[in-house]
Amino acid sequence: MTARDHTTNLLLQAAGGDRRAADQLMPLVYDELVRLAQQLMQMERAGHTLQATALVNEAYLKLVDQGRAD
Repeated sequence: MTARDHTTNLLLQAAGGDRRAADQLMPLVYDELVRLAQQLMQMERAGHTLQATALVNEAYLKLVDQGRAD
Protein backbone atom coordinates (compact mmCIF):
# COMPACT_ATOMS: atom_id res chain seq x y z
CA MET A 1 0.00 0.00 0.00
CA THR A 2 1.36 3.42 -0.91
CA ALA A 3 1.52 6.34 1.50
CA ARG A 4 -1.22 8.01 -0.53
CA ASP A 5 -3.47 4.94 -0.22
CA HIS A 6 -2.79 4.73 3.51
CA THR A 7 -3.62 8.41 3.99
CA THR A 8 -6.79 8.10 1.92
CA ASN A 9 -7.91 5.05 3.91
CA LEU A 10 -7.33 6.90 7.17
CA LEU A 11 -9.28 9.88 5.86
CA LEU A 12 -12.22 7.71 4.90
CA GLN A 13 -12.17 5.93 8.25
CA ALA A 14 -11.97 9.24 10.12
CA ALA A 15 -14.88 10.60 8.10
CA GLY A 16 -16.81 7.53 9.21
CA GLY A 17 -16.22 8.40 12.85
CA ASP A 18 -13.09 6.36 13.60
CA ARG A 19 -11.27 8.53 16.15
CA ARG A 20 -8.11 6.38 16.06
CA ALA A 21 -7.86 6.91 12.31
CA ALA A 22 -8.23 10.68 12.79
CA ASP A 23 -5.51 10.61 15.43
CA GLN A 24 -3.19 8.81 12.99
CA LEU A 25 -4.16 11.00 10.05
CA MET A 26 -3.47 14.42 11.53
CA PRO A 27 0.29 13.98 12.11
CA LEU A 28 0.72 12.48 8.63
CA VAL A 29 -1.03 15.38 6.95
CA TYR A 30 0.67 17.99 9.13
CA ASP A 31 4.14 16.57 8.50
CA GLU A 32 3.54 16.48 4.75
CA LEU A 33 2.25 20.07 4.73
CA VAL A 34 5.31 21.23 6.65
CA ARG A 35 7.58 19.38 4.21
CA LEU A 36 5.86 21.04 1.24
CA ALA A 37 5.98 24.45 2.91
CA GLN A 38 9.70 24.01 3.60
CA GLN A 39 10.30 23.30 -0.08
CA LEU A 40 8.36 26.42 -1.08
CA MET A 41 10.08 28.58 1.52
CA GLN A 42 13.48 27.67 0.05
CA MET A 43 12.46 29.64 -3.05
CA GLU A 44 11.80 32.80 -1.02
CA ARG A 45 14.28 35.64 -0.65
CA ALA A 46 17.06 35.28 1.87
CA GLY A 47 16.34 36.80 5.26
CA HIS A 48 12.57 36.35 5.27
CA THR A 49 11.17 35.64 8.72
CA LEU A 50 8.25 33.32 7.97
CA GLN A 51 8.81 29.69 8.95
CA ALA A 52 7.20 26.68 7.28
CA THR A 53 5.44 25.56 10.45
CA ALA A 54 4.00 29.06 10.97
CA LEU A 55 2.72 29.01 7.40
CA VAL A 56 1.01 25.64 7.90
CA ASN A 57 -0.48 26.70 11.24
CA GLU A 58 -1.81 29.94 9.75
CA ALA A 59 -3.37 28.04 6.85
CA TYR A 60 -5.08 25.69 9.32
CA LEU A 61 -6.52 28.60 11.29
CA LYS A 62 -7.94 30.07 8.08
CA LEU A 63 -9.42 26.75 6.95
CA VAL A 64 -11.07 25.60 10.18
CA ASP A 65 -13.92 27.27 12.04
CA GLN A 66 -12.40 27.23 15.51
CA GLY A 67 -15.81 27.75 17.09
CA ARG A 68 -17.08 24.46 15.68
CA ALA A 69 -13.97 22.25 15.51
CA ASP A 70 -12.77 20.29 18.52
